[in-house]
Amino acid sequence: QVQLVESGGGLVQPGGSLRLSCAASGSIFSIKDMGWYRQVTGKQRELVAVITSGGSTNYADSVKGRFTISRDNAKNTVYLQMNSLKPEDTAVYYCNARIRIDPRDYFGINYWGKGTLVTVSS
Repeated sequence: QVQLVESGGGLVQPGGSLRLSCAASGSIFSIKDMGWYRQVTGKQRELVAVITSGGSTNYADSVKGRFTISRDNAKNTVYLQMNSLKPEDTAVYYCNARIRIDPRDYFGINYWGKGTLVTVSS
């Protein structure tokens, strides 16, 4: 069984920084894309940033230049460094990973973490 566990959320003032972490554990053969999404109550979940196994990244326009996604393949962990935070960044942040359990399964299975709350407020 595979689990994604996020950490690092909390309350921060506007202009501040937070670093989110997400560790994948379980019977993992390999991990393809890893990413972060966020959701505000009553709205759809939206992509924040994604990183491929090779290190290529993609960001939502709203966070470009402020957030940085990275990963440590040896630790099966993805990070999201969030700088210059704004009140509109307040949301539950979810970790996502496409994970291959069976080496015969090229495409892998999509997994989600339970989310961590980020609140940006003075």
